[in-house]
Amino acid sequence: MVDKEIVLTKQGLKKVEDELDDLKAVKRKEVAEKIKQALAFGDISENSEYDEAKNEQAQLEERIAKLETILRKARVVDESQISSDEVSIGSTVRVMDLEFDEEVEYTIVGSAEADPYELKISNESPVGRALIGSKVGETVEVQIPDGITKYKVIEIMV
Repeated sequence: MVDKEIVLTKQGLKKVEDELDDLKAVKRKEVAEKIKQALAFGDISENSEYDEAKNEQAQLEERIAKLETILRKARVVDESQISSDEVSIGSTVRVMDLEFDEEVEYTIVGSAEADPYELKISNESPVGRALIGSKVGETVEVQIPDGITKYKVIEIMV
């Protein structure tokens, strides 16, 4: 199986590194303390606090492993290669949603750092895929579940 590279911006890389550091340095100690306290209650066969702490530990270790995999497979976008001539990963693009006649500003990022609430959309999402490579003034069509929607590129920022 070929490992798929994970594209990150510098900010995305820092966010992953910071979360990983916090999980290893702070959260692991907190969970270990919870396990220690639960063990003090005695018999672990019917100790819900112990079971809960062990489940939390498993989830924590799973998240740490996921973040380490992201870092291992990461390719950081070279910001000096981002152009304001064409939409690419790392670009912030202002578009006119022609269906709703409203402007929206998206930052195109790799899938690992996509966050729709922050208007960071993945280059692999339908909108992100359609916008990649487009230029100011161009209109792109995006296949969505309800049909096709169109966006006109107004501005590309680096």
